[in-house]
Amino acid sequence: MMGEEVPVTNVEEWLPKTTVGKLVKEGKISSIREIFERNLTILEPEIVDALLPNLRYEVMDIDIVQRQTDAGEISRYKVLIIMGNFDGYVAIGSGKAKQVRVAIQKAIRDAKLNVIPVRRGCGSWECTCGQSHSLPFRVRGKAGSVEVELLPAPDGTGLVVGGPLKTLLNYAGIKDTWSSTRGETRTRENMIKAGYNALYNTFKFVTITDWARRR
Repeated sequence: MMGEEVPVTNVEEWLPKTTVGKLVKEGKISSIREIFERNLTILEPEIVDALLPNLRYEVMDIDIVQRQTDAGEISRYKVLIIMGNFDGYVAIGSGKAKQVRVAIQKAIRDAKLNVIPVRRGCGSWECTCGQSHSLPFRVRGKAGSVEVELLPAPDGTGLVVGGPLKTLLNYAGIKDTWSSTRGETRTRENMIKAGYNALYNTFKFVTITDWARRR
């Protein structure tokens, strides 16, 4: 389960149900970046299979959740995964089922619908290499009581972050960063979600390069 390749749907047999899916199937959209630049929404996992086939995933947490019904107590497995291509795209997904294998499959599908681009750069004043090894600026993310702040770091620093965040940043293709965390950081799921939200915010700010592209 550690670092496994994502099962890919047979794209040739795929019958898209959404406008974006049809555009991808017809070849009118040929890159995942184009979807985000046009502010389109991914509603079919097959879109990611077609445009981002080299994804891998890692199971981060497996819990047993219980629900009380009229027939008694029902137990199911809840799986949390991190998915990415180690080159600027990352996702998280969760799934519940009576069997672990089915829960993982649901988590994979959920993660494909939550893929986000991650803006990388060299935002540390201590480093002037100009390479995309870190973050372009500091970003924050919050989930539950956990708040994560990620800061640019010079080349060679490594990922100075907690265990779950290190996996998330690694799958996103970030090699150097510092971090600051607050809240109940022992809650692994909220820790990962806060880091994911921080990476999502790398595209929250419009840079000079963005304005140049729009013009």
